[in-house]
Amino acid sequence: MNYMQRLMKYNKFRREELGLSLNQFCFEAEIETSTLSRYENGKRKLSFDIFVKIAKFYNQTPAEFLADFEKYDKEHS
Repeated sequence: MNYMQRLMKYNKFRREELGLSLNQFCFEAEIETSTLSRYENGKRKLSFDIFVKIAKFYNQTPAEFLADFEKYDKEHS
């Protein structure tokens, strides 16, 4: 699994930890459901603008989101 796939797996972990369905998350983050589904399933490369929306959903900057992901990734690899 490459870095971007692991990053999107982390996003899926976080949204599920919050008890949010894909539809709920996408509605709140203003992302097309089919788009996020493709990202989470590794069928599409993550675009920067969507990454910013994901980080913003969690009230984080992209750098903060990546830092949290790096910690998670080290613990789960």
